[in-house]
Amino acid sequence: MTRRRMSTPERRQQLLAVGRATFAQLGFDGASMEELAARAGVSKPVVYEHFGSKEVFYNAVVAEEMQRLEGVIAEVISLGRARVRIERAVLALLTYVEENPDGFSIVVRDPASTEGFKTLLGNATGRVAHILGQAFTRANLDESTAVLYAQAMVGMVSQTAQWWLDERGTEDAPDKETVAAHVVNLCWNGLAGMEVNPQLQSHALEIEPEEGVRLGAGPDADPAGRTLPS
Repeated sequence: MTRRRMSTPERRQQLLAVGRATFAQLGFDGASMEELAARAGVSKPVVYEHFGSKEVFYNAVVAEEMQRLEGVIAEVISLGRARVRIERAVLALLTYVEENPDGFSIVVRDPASTEGFKTLLGNATGRVAHILGQAFTRANLDESTAVLYAQAMVGMVSQTAQWWLDERGTEDAPDKETVAAHVVNLCWNGLAGMEVNPQLQSHALEIEPEEGVRLGAGPDADPAGRTLPS
């Protein structure tokens, strides 16, 4: 049976898939056009016909991953109460890592793509800051600090996702639902117990505590009974 020839869009998508895996494994410098063509099962001129150069090829892979990742986050964070949006966004990012480990590895680790990832994180921070700003206003908190808290939250989620990218292949690695639940636990219970005017407690080191450190939000700050408005 004669194998059907791929259309131009099909060939491009096949090359992008090969490029994603190859760049993730070898990095930009380690992946040659010869290697990319060989892995795709085509001649080198075919690769040049679609992308023109290795730089163009690599940028196309990064752009596709950025678009996919940003689309995933934007879709789940657009509707719902504040906690629900945060839960969905964290889980969506971890799902992306699970389903696209090569793409995420390129986006967060290759120096050639870090600026794009910073832009993506900046966009995510803006969305989270908007959500928190509304909640802060209704909870009589300083709305102007929402962007600071959003920056901290997005950074925490991003770094945790990068950690899980490596851990997920190990025997004791937690599943994505467990990781998401703990990240949201820290984010949300931290928000639920926020002080109106937080102060550094540098003097606390000089005071002998009467009892051990108490972790956990407790019933007074339980989101079920004290929910920040969305």
